[in-house]
Amino acid sequence: MVERGFDIRRLPGAATLAIACFVILYIPMVILVVNSLNGGQSISLWEGVSLRWYAVALQNEGFLNAAKTSLILATTAALVATVTATMAALATTRSRGFRGEGAINLILNQPLMVPEIVLAIALLIILAQIKQATGYMGLGYLVVAHSAFCIPFAYMPIRARLQGMDLTLETAAADLYASRFYTFRKVTLPLLAPAILAGFMLAFVVSLDDVVISEFLKSPGQDTLPTYLLGQLKRNLTSEIYAISSLLLLISVLIVAGSWLLTRKKT
Repeated sequence: MVERGFDIRRLPGAATLAIACFVILYIPMVILVVNSLNGGQSISLWEGVSLRWYAVALQNEGFLNAAKTSLILATTAALVATVTATMAALATTRSRGFRGEGAINLILNQPLMVPEIVLAIALLIILAQIKQATGYMGLGYLVVAHSAFCIPFAYMPIRARLQGMDLTLETAAADLYASRFYTFRKVTLPLLAPAILAGFMLAFVVSLDDVVISEFLKSPGQDTLPTYLLGQLKRNLTSEIYAISSLLLLISVLIVAGSWLLTRKKT
């Protein structure tokens, strides 16, 4: 008699539970997108399909300024996080066990384990004192905070790629007296490029969608897209907000899908 391994699909009710979870997660998003296509003035009255509110959103100066701030912030933070994550992944996968390796892994993954609001409050306490001492109120504080928060999201795909890479080419380069930097530049980096790009994309979308840290640390006039939407929701819920949210949802889905395509295993 052949023993079958564990398969969650054989558990009673597993399929029903999975479908229920997907419905709970995605039905609100479907409703959001549908409402953004309502051509009427009131969100409570359907008056036909229209892209009117998308056109209105793209002419909204407040939305455009928030979008510009979010793109600058997310791009800069993702670059910093990806470079840092790449160096950390190389250190933890291409070096034999060294003192402090466990502590480094703990620090790198700390933003994933600590509630985001706790991290935001801790950063607020520190950065408020720096703001008071220096008088600087620029975007740099958000860049530093977002970079630190995004490092684990860039680190995971890069480290996974490095751990799964065949060391044959790197070993051959070393046998041919190539320096470590030359080996990295000519061998490791080209093989690692898809994972680095995927890590950058994940860090970018995490920064782009972040609201808690941005809301706590932003200075006056530094609204990002999520904080702009939060401020608008406090005033009134309109079809324009649905349209902006749908655009943000579309961007996030495309980036995450691209990241998945870059890192999936080819059969």
